[in-house]
Amino acid sequence: MSTTEQSANLSSARSIKCHNDVVAATRELLTEGGLPAATIDAISERSGVSKATIYKHWPSRIAVAAEAFSVALGGAIPTADTGNIVDDMTEQLRNVSTFYSTQEGQVFTQLMAACVDDKAGAEYFHRFFLDGRRARVAEIWQRAVDRGEVDPDTDVDVVIDVLFGPMVLRLVSGHAPFEGAQAESFAKAVLYGLLPSV
Repeated sequence: MSTTEQSANLSSARSIKCHNDVVAATRELLTEGGLPAATIDAISERSGVSKATIYKHWPSRIAVAAEAFSVALGGAIPTADTGNIVDDMTEQLRNVSTFYSTQEGQVFTQLMAACVDDKAGAEYFHRFFLDGRRARVAEIWQRAVDRGEVDPDTDVDVVIDVLFGPMVLRLVSGHAPFEGAQAESFAKAVLYGLLPSV
């Protein structure tokens, strides 16, 4: 191996270590104090990585937080598979509402609000967390399509937005609670307008 290759490998290894250290430190800070605690100064101090290096890897602190949050919680919400679409979506809404009631759910809300004013952070939040969650719900819908329960021409993105949008609205606005017990009524209210028959 040439000196140049060795140098490149060392540089790459250092870069990966810095990246992992920053993500780990940010996860800790999010757990300890939510998004307000995960400042670039705090992340730098906790990780031992300079602020300049952090900004070399991420476009904003919200982007760092979004990735760290997603790495820790990407699989935190189980995907329902009961055998029929109404029960699947009811269970999925219940699972999501349970998640939202946790400390991690509060961080989710903080990130979602912060992403309104941080386009780069929003892109990270979508790529690392939201896109994966939406894909899992799309899998539930596709199983229903395969079973002949739903119209295959229905836009699954519309289904997801209509089903989960009210929960997010309640979460952000706080105008009314959303609890697991309400999942069935929400699922049926939406799905009865989407399903060809019930």
